[in-house]
Amino acid sequence: MLLQQLSIQRLRNLSDVKLEFSQLNIIYGDNGSGKTSVLEAIHYLALGRSFRTHLASRVIHYDHDEFLLWGKVNDHSIGLQRFRNGDVTIKIDGVKAKKLTELLDFLPLQLITPESFSLLTGGPQQRRQFVDWGVFHHDANFFAIWNKCKRLLKQRNSLLKRKASYKEISYWDRELVTYAEQLSELRNRYINSFNPVLKGIIERFLPDTDVTVGYSQGWDKKSDLTQLLEKNYPRDLALGYTTAGPHKADLKLRCGTVPVADALSRGQLKLLVCALRIAQGVHLHSQVGKQTIYLVDDLSSELDGQKREVLIDQLVETGAQLFLSVIDASQIKHQTSKYQCRLFHVKQGVITRDITERE
Repeated sequence: MLLQQLSIQRLRNLSDVKLEFSQLNIIYGDNGSGKTSVLEAIHYLALGRSFRTHLASRVIHYDHDEFLLWGKVNDHSIGLQRFRNGDVTIKIDGVKAKKLTELLDFLPLQLITPESFSLLTGGPQQRRQFVDWGVFHHDANFFAIWNKCKRLLKQRNSLLKRKASYKEISYWDRELVTYAEQLSELRNRYINSFNPVLKGIIERFLPDTDVTVGYSQGWDKKSDLTQLLEKNYPRDLALGYTTAGPHKADLKLRCGTVPVADALSRGQLKLLVCALRIAQGVHLHSQVGKQTIYLVDDLSSELDGQKREVLIDQLVETGAQLFLSVIDASQIKHQTSKYQCRLFHVKQGVITRDITERE
């Protein structure tokens, strides 16, 4: 078990909440009751940000200037305080964290929500973030390389907007290419090791669907990136940004030759997103021994009873800690009856343990 205890103060309609969790946790209540806010608090504690909004003012209780979270994670203490002006204070075992990455490495987390379709139907940025989550947790060198690429691309784009000559830009390109190739290699290596795990889970979730997963590095494999950046300079200059590089990478998922977004139903797309998220956690545990927390908001959305059972069984089999939110606990009573679980009922920001829980 990862997250043993959680204290929430002044986050949305949760004014003062103290919870103790088990391996499988079900949080239920009417829409607007605060059940998703519990998942949001866990997400904040793991990643230092919300999955619902970028505005701190919407997360903090309207009558206060900050919210406070505290969690006990594998007998370690994590505290996070977020202020209305955007400032954040993070403490691990009472010591102030210097970088957000200290928190990211501490509590790996996967999130599945009704909006998770966007991983498959939206732009490539989310799919890059998906890949980079895995690479970050597998390779200690990733963040420094990724951050260097980000800075160099920002510098290059700034020069393009100033209409700098290619002679001036080429100085930065030499360094950019070095780090871009390193980043691409890390991503490719991760995808190659992750794919077999993903394939097995997809076969269980979508047995009659042939889904292939490919990776585009952001420029033609046959092209030398140094030469390509020089060749694209006139176009980049006109546009004001760099059109080829690791910032254009994408994960390609297809059924035959058709993108999965066009080939699958909404229920199938949700199962595929779940397969992707679960596979990352399973792969992480098998490779480096880290367990992942799974947050599943509105689990019943888009899934019938049989598909819910397949999903819950697969999640439980990971051995990870699970937090599932539903409107009515009876929606998944049959699918969870064979497991020990802890139930929390949320009503108007007040959370109570359900005496009918099975432990």
